[in-house]
Amino acid sequence: MLTISQTVSLSDDEIEISYIRAQGAGGQNVNKVSSAVHLRFDIQASSLPDFYKERLLALKDSRITKDGVIVIKGQQFRTQEKNRDDALSRLQEMIKSVGVVQKARRATKPTKASQRRRVDGKTLRGKTKSMRGKVQM
Repeated sequence: MLTISQTVSLSDDEIEISYIRAQGAGGQNVNKVSSAVHLRFDIQASSLPDFYKERLLALKDSRITKDGVIVIKGQQFRTQEKNRDDALSRLQEMIKSVGVVQKARRATKPTKASQRRRVDGKTLRGKTKSMRGKVQM
């Protein structure tokens, strides 16, 4: 059971986990042990609320396929358990990030005083730079 929030959770049968051999250095152990995790999560077939599904499908993330399946590969650790926990936590963070609604930004204008301070700073800097020239005799 993967808990997303107080009201939203995913059952284990919705998440497909398979173990594969890890890539990279590691000697003979890499060739024998399947410690990497390949996690697949079908967004459309899941029990997530529609709000989460729409936002997940709208994400521009390379881990989401065109079919709406999230694919996460975990091979950071040497054991299957740690890699599985890592992949599940990354899936959980991805779904949680979609649940947070950004506050709408309102456009504002700079105040007269701030505009004046900016221009005064620029003129002061220009005077300082003009004093750096060659001395006229």
